[in-house]
Amino acid sequence: MIFSPVEIQETINMFMRYKLDVRAITMGISLRDCACESGKESRRRMREKILRYAGKLVETGRQIEAEFGVPIINKRIAVTPISLVAEPSGEPDYVAWAVELDRLAKELEVDFIGGFSALVQKGTTPGDRILINSIPQALAVTERVCSSINLGTTKSGINMDAVADMGRIIKEAAELTKERDGLGCAKLVVFCNAPEDNPFMAGAFHGPGEGDAVLSVGVSGPGVIKAACEEYRGRPLDEVADGIKKMAFKITRMGQLVGTEAARRLGVDFGILDLSLAPTPYVGDSVARILEELGLEAAGAPGTTAALAMLTDMVKKGGVMASTNVGGLSGAFIPVSEDEGMIAAVKAGSINLEKLEAMTCVCSVGLDMIAIPGDTSAATISGIIADEMAIGMVNNKTTAVRIIPVPGKAAGDWAEFGGLLGGAPILPVSSFSCEEFIRRGGRIPAPIHSFRN
Repeated sequence: MIFSPVEIQETINMFMRYKLDVRAITMGISLRDCACESGKESRRRMREKILRYAGKLVETGRQIEAEFGVPIINKRIAVTPISLVAEPSGEPDYVAWAVELDRLAKELEVDFIGGFSALVQKGTTPGDRILINSIPQALAVTERVCSSINLGTTKSGINMDAVADMGRIIKEAAELTKERDGLGCAKLVVFCNAPEDNPFMAGAFHGPGEGDAVLSVGVSGPGVIKAACEEYRGRPLDEVADGIKKMAFKITRMGQLVGTEAARRLGVDFGILDLSLAPTPYVGDSVARILEELGLEAAGAPGTTAALAMLTDMVKKGGVMASTNVGGLSGAFIPVSEDEGMIAAVKAGSINLEKLEAMTCVCSVGLDMIAIPGDTSAATISGIIADEMAIGMVNNKTTAVRIIPVPGKAAGDWAEFGGLLGGAPILPVSSFSCEEFIRRGGRIPAPIHSFRN
């Protein structure tokens, strides 16, 4: 294949100027065959299997980076939800599992390991309950372990007992890491309609329906998409949309190349390609700045939800034409602390929690990396979670909440999490109570359109 000088220059600009990268390669590993009545023996089997499959993950990633010139920012591992693996052991808590996972992550030099998880959308088993109660301590004593809980689906409704539990758990996780601005909560996400093949943290786990080991790839390119939009200044929105779609296609092809090659070298199946505009705190890598390029004075201005809907849809349309393995979340992320444009919008007062919630109706994930006052009650946090779960359930899409009640800090203060997690101004929350609503518990039934058999 012969490439023109224009195409070559375009590719160079993508990497050098517009911060195009493979955000993550994530190896998913099934631990179902590691479960047994001895927790110690199960963890030994887990260790052996993860080392066998992921022993060369980081090395392979670095080789591909060097050979192809494609930055691979994070190398990660996702495992079967630990509640499923640990339950036969009969142990009273699962902190030891998190400690072992953390030890493995450091040994293998992976950035994060996900799967300290439970799936409780319809009910909670004893193992699920133990895992949920273990989360605060597990996240406090580990550095690289991520946790996720699925609280609802379109098919099953929302488990409101678990929603109430997670409000309490998030508060406890924040308190145990208060010297780090509640950092434990930055590694914890709650889902509705959690995908089983998500390469992005903190929500990655290896679903029960997956194979023994797969490699999934998360591609990100907000800077590239913004540059594409700049070429259409003053043009009709349908023309801009077409430009976004074409650029998303090019980005996806790059991810497909990296993913298939990495999977081949590691001797595992290629899972999915997640094309998500996942921002970072660095200038030039912001989803909010794309929205501004489309004509908004600041993210959160009237028209923001419409612009975000178009952006998300065009990214998906470009992606599915470039790969038959598009999956995961695929769309646009709006994490406040990880997007310098979103941080600027919060500081300017153009965006608030309610507007962010409206935006989650049309984009990937949900209320992501949002810092709130430390004195926010567990019931209020559960109410915020319930609202987001309802959006996902009714709209048959994935939604999530990753929220950090920062101990000792109030609205307007600054919380710092460091690295890829960034930092964020603390957003105010409603002072009106939903405690009685949350205390009812039970289950919100699935919507009528879930009945499609």
